[in-house]
Amino acid sequence: MRIARGLFVVIAAALSGHIALAQPAAPDSNEVRILPVKGNIWLLSAGGSNVVASIGKDGVLLVDTGAAAMTTKLLAAVQNLSRQVTAMRMPQKSCVGFIAGCSGWNSASFLPTTSGPPAPKPIVGIINTSFDPEHMGGNAVLSAAGESHIGLAAQAAWIMAHEKATTHLPKGSSVPSAAMPSEAYEGSSFKLNFFNGEGVVLWHMPAAHTDGDTIVQFRESEVLAVGDIVNMTSYPVIDVDKGGTIQGVVNALNWILETAVVEHMMEGGTIIVPGHGRLTDSADVAYYRDMMTIMRDRVRAAVKKGLTLPQIQAAKLTRDYDGRYNRNPSYTPDMFIEAIFRSLNSKS
Repeated sequence: MRIARGLFVVIAAALSGHIALAQPAAPDSNEVRILPVKGNIWLLSAGGSNVVASIGKDGVLLVDTGAAAMTTKLLAAVQNLSRQVTAMRMPQKSCVGFIAGCSGWNSASFLPTTSGPPAPKPIVGIINTSFDPEHMGGNAVLSAAGESHIGLAAQAAWIMAHEKATTHLPKGSSVPSAAMPSEAYEGSSFKLNFFNGEGVVLWHMPAAHTDGDTIVQFRESEVLAVGDIVNMTSYPVIDVDKGGTIQGVVNALNWILETAVVEHMMEGGTIIVPGHGRLTDSADVAYYRDMMTIMRDRVRAAVKKGLTLPQIQAAKLTRDYDGRYNRNPSYTPDMFIEAIFRSLNSKS
């Protein structure tokens, strides 16, 4: 009874404000937050932008490099994570019989593993999902800190993007040459071949967020890094001046849903990493695709009625989604509506 009365006093005091209960600290947007995703894949959230890292025996492969202001912290986080992952005790494959991908026992790999952890692997390559500043701001520094090899010659980590990703940079752009892609791919896809034990494929999404968007598929880990085609923190930016269209975004979202594999009755299956915000799965992307489709159809219907852009904005067509997506003062619902309106009226 004494214990029960004591608990009652503590709870009552807490409810009345006499005892300050510890509150979880809000995440610091100026720090790098790290989350294991699946397989070799890690998420590094840096200043509000998501960076995806594949870390393993072949080195570190980054998808995007965040904003320039976060570069020093991001580089330190990547190097520290590579050091920790490399030092982990990895499960060994059985080499009894003929096993695909099993290299067998050899002194070159066995002795270093048993005598001590190998050295951390360097950044080998960088893939940009687009060439927006918040996704390529760290290109130059992280590439210079890395190491790749062509033949016997060592050089900085390579940078890859779709050939259209940089076509909209203004004349006299201040982007340093070291931040520009050292390699570009053309067409609808590019196979990067095996990296860290899995196939990596780059898929071009034409006229979506921009006309140079890339989705990176990690086939063994079942992870898609989709950049700003999905944004879980605000209304999605459709950059019409860089070739983006609402229909292209809807097409890209449908491609994601067709490619992703659902884990039945589970929040799992293929994990989709957006350019900003939390990790998602197929269900999240389906709701997001529906929102984009509905907004496209609402604006299209208003255009067919002869309404002007100010009239459409005044109609507040986003009102039932504002509670979820109107969170970025730099990209308001009116700006989102204008982007849809312009893309529907553009020849592209």
